[in-house]
Amino acid sequence: MTKYIFVTGGVASALGKGIVSASIGRLLKSRGLRVTLLKFDPYVNVDAGTMNPYQHGEVFVTEDGAETDMDLGHYERFIDENLTRDNNVTTGKIYFSVISRERRGEYLGATVQIIPHVTNEIKEAIREVGRKAQADVVIVEVGGTVGDIEGLPFLEAIRQFRHNVGEENVMYIHVSLVPYLKTVGELKTKPTQHSVKELRSIGIQPDVIVCRTELPLQRSIKEKIALFCDVPLEAVIQAIDVETIYEVPLILEEEGLTDIIVRRLGISCGEPRLEEWRELVNRIKNPHHEVTIALVGKYMGGGDTYVSIVEALHHGGIANRTKVKILKVDSEDLERLDDSGIAARLGGCDGVLVAPGFGDRGVEGKVKAIKFCREHDVPFFGVCYGMQWAVVEFARNVCGLHGANTTEVDPHTPYPVIDLLPEQKGVTEKGGTMRLGSFPCRIEPGSLAFQAYQEEVVFERHRHRYEVNNAYLPLLTSKGLRVSGVYPEKNLAEIIELPGHTWFLGTQFHAEYRSRPNAPHPLYREFIRAALYQARRRKAVKEEAIRGREQYVMRDEP
Repeated sequence: MTKYIFVTGGVASALGKGIVSASIGRLLKSRGLRVTLLKFDPYVNVDAGTMNPYQHGEVFVTEDGAETDMDLGHYERFIDENLTRDNNVTTGKIYFSVISRERRGEYLGATVQIIPHVTNEIKEAIREVGRKAQADVVIVEVGGTVGDIEGLPFLEAIRQFRHNVGEENVMYIHVSLVPYLKTVGELKTKPTQHSVKELRSIGIQPDVIVCRTELPLQRSIKEKIALFCDVPLEAVIQAIDVETIYEVPLILEEEGLTDIIVRRLGISCGEPRLEEWRELVNRIKNPHHEVTIALVGKYMGGGDTYVSIVEALHHGGIANRTKVKILKVDSEDLERLDDSGIAARLGGCDGVLVAPGFGDRGVEGKVKAIKFCREHDVPFFGVCYGMQWAVVEFARNVCGLHGANTTEVDPHTPYPVIDLLPEQKGVTEKGGTMRLGSFPCRIEPGSLAFQAYQEEVVFERHRHRYEVNNAYLPLLTSKGLRVSGVYPEKNLAEIIELPGHTWFLGTQFHAEYRSRPNAPHPLYREFIRAALYQARRRKAVKEEAIRGREQYVMRDEP
């Protein structure tokens, strides 16, 4: 019988329910269980594809081309498995399905209501994801905060689910905040008490309360939460702030959460095997080296807009025993700088990654950053839109195509080196209509890409409408640009490089979506390796300059 764990959140958003859910998945998988995760997002959008990254954070793309909540990225990175569009369900998706059924007459004339029709649809989504994954345990994270109006149908559905499959097969975990008030020097439990009271008012009694805290919880605090929230003392789990999110599974294991889960659900399984994960965390916390990477993008107002790229950079650091410091640079700020200003802003970095995006805002700042990397032999990685602007920069400043552009920004450019995919012409709807999901890429032997992959054909995930215009490839390649990766079916440029440069590479796909902490993506691994070489080279130049000054002073002494 499949077991189900429902994770809810209270007091405040962004508490880390996704990390807690993913960590539980990691812990259960370490005991030999088949695990899958499902994210319920109460917003009315059908998917995350059309949402503003400032509001919602990154859009994560699955192998099958679904544009999903960014928590699916955390799920994949922690349990090291590919998920699908079934693992992310929104209010929009549920209502779309219910209304479609009603239009087809499947409800046989019944008055369609939230209960039972909407809640039944939600429960079916839970069952379906477990069936397809053949999972021993399905972990369901309910987005938002308890008390949100839009989340009520999902909470009602998971309340009913307990009766549908049996109480012995269902467990509720509530993630709450225990804030520290500096003015009185105390941790406060009242917000958690009220949050649990709200949850209980709709018929859900949590089995475990995971307490997010910046300070250790004293026993008296745990006892108070246990008493007022009606849970056993050992079920009050401390989730203290940690140095890296990958330490969370180890913290929860130390707190005994997995033992509570397997006892509560009557699961028969082995002891946890976390040796690899402990070594991974050890490599993160005890690096041998350090590099600084400039992340150049246009969505710098939110902390989650480039979360997969940030994590992939850290994964590259894990592979190289290197701490990766990320300097976030707003590409709009670079637009106002001249060459000396760009050098001052980026010159102290060991590598530059130009991030993906859409539209014309900040793009000329990306061009300036790319030009700086190309001319000063600084390791460069361009992702999707970042690769496209690398091609534009090369066309303008190396090939002499002044005014070269992408038709996304300038439909009337005299040199459309980046143009709309033919199948995208005539597409008017925005949601789910880009080139999405996994596609093959043939790698050219002897290239930087091949050195990284050591494979001739790889599969990577895409999310874009525009591509390198093949009509300009003869000129671009004659001037030194190398196309080292191609989508065979349509001969589309997937990877570009600059031979002779320390490390200059751009990808049309999003390699970060497939990177895992225990299996860093080859391109991010090699990018950090190149940045580490750059750091050593810069250090050697600096030391040589110091020695030169010392010798000069000594020669001038009487």
